[in-house]
Amino acid sequence: MRVLGIDPGTRLCGWGVVERQGTRLRYVGHGVVKLSVDDSLGERLVALEEALAKVVDEYGPAMASIEALFFAKDAQAAAKLGHARGVALLVCARQGLDIVEYPPARVKRAIAGNGRAEKMQVANMIRVMLGLTALPPLDASDALALAVTCLQASPLLAVVAAASGADSPRRLRGK
Repeated sequence: MRVLGIDPGTRLCGWGVVERQGTRLRYVGHGVVKLSVDDSLGERLVALEEALAKVVDEYGPAMASIEALFFAKDAQAAAKLGHARGVALLVCARQGLDIVEYPPARVKRAIAGNGRAEKMQVANMIRVMLGLTALPPLDASDALALAVTCLQASPLLAVVAAASGADSPRRLRGK
């Protein structure tokens, strides 16, 4: 199964693609969509939609793992993040991908063993787990961590979905 992880943002949006082959995880690709702060929010959201649609078309994931909205002290920043998340959700839903969401603390716990791990700690663990020779940019490593978290949980998601009568993991949300 191939999963696209998305770490949404209105200036930088990280993405990463990982697949599971048997019991092994295999790195497929990653990147960061860099959006111009000189553009209006609307223009950045359009550019984000176009870039994410190209990633989905190029890599053909079956699922998307998107960072869940978390409470921030800056309400305006949280609202902008919500706009970027909405675009990511829209792109993935339009492409028919199953979508799961994970809060940042859950991803950090799954990857680094600590829900309060620093971004660099998560990035180093992702580099090791996926056998990368170089450290990916932090936004991309967060996205790869989202994809890995989904792949680690996906066998359990399938069992829970079957037991609950859910027809896809989309109905389930990582918590």
